[in-house]
Amino acid sequence: MFAFQPDSSVVSDVVPSVNCGQRLNGRVPDMILLHYTGMLDAQAALQRLCSPDSKVSSHYVVFEDGRITQSVPESERAWHAGVSSWAGETDINSCSIGIEIANPGHDFGYPDFPSRQIAAVIALCRGIIARRGIRPERVLGHSDVAPGRKQDPGEKFPWRLLRDSGVGLWVPPAPIDNGGIRLSAGAEGDAVRALQQDLADYGYGIAVSGAYDSATGDTVAAFQRHFRPARVDGEADESTRKTLAAKTVKRSARFYAGSATVVESVVDLRRRRAAMAVSRSTWRRRQRRDRGRQARSGLRGDQTRRRRPQAPCGWSRVPAADGA
Repeated sequence: MFAFQPDSSVVSDVVPSVNCGQRLNGRVPDMILLHYTGMLDAQAALQRLCSPDSKVSSHYVVFEDGRITQSVPESERAWHAGVSSWAGETDINSCSIGIEIANPGHDFGYPDFPSRQIAAVIALCRGIIARRGIRPERVLGHSDVAPGRKQDPGEKFPWRLLRDSGVGLWVPPAPIDNGGIRLSAGAEGDAVRALQQDLADYGYGIAVSGAYDSATGDTVAAFQRHFRPARVDGEADESTRKTLAAKTVKRSARFYAGSATVVESVVDLRRRRAAMAVSRSTWRRRQRRDRGRQARSGLRGDQTRRRRPQAPCGWSRVPAADGA
């Protein structure tokens, strides 16, 4: 790929990768997908993302010191998600912008993410959100779209800090209580089916079977990594289920709040238009009344001393011949 202009002002370098193509069916990206590189050396990870032999790439790489490199234009389809799904969509590469965050990952000690690096991730994501209008619930981790296959960016990633900075969706997780009902491998029945349905409604690619199989455990673990990171065990305790319920309610509330705002705006506009129409009608009645008085008193033209009524604020006087 030839060199290109970066999409973001926070990008320090452009290192083009040949591993990309067109987004299928003209898809416009409406998701941000966060990864960790999972390699000991960040520069080696960037080289791999740009190597034709690797068949992988991402739009951005964020280094530990906060430097950001762009390798694929946002308009192009990078190859970062692999086999994955979200909300019924399986071509995640076509609908997302991929960000690789330099971190060795779980196989190499999984260190904390440096503050400078997280600040750079936030700045980058905020710019993408502003340009693309990406909704908070569409800022996800690789493990969300590929449970069981991926763990990144993992339970140490500070999702709450991102939400506090205007990136992503978060609710405080319910406290962990060792009591109560725990759903785990081998469980069956309506409670398991309801759990699977809630996960599917949120977007996870999970079958609603009523049986707590390995795929269900992987999906629960993925949810915990993102939204209840204090304990990631793949078992749906009450804390996990309550956090999932609160997450679903908050996302729904955001949708309906947005719809209500639109409805209220339309109603307000109609009220203002109606008020202006009444004001205009009143002004015309006063014009006709004053012309009638003038005619009866024999006052015409320059002899008229009565002040003509002023047009209401917000529109100009219209000659009677113009109608409307």
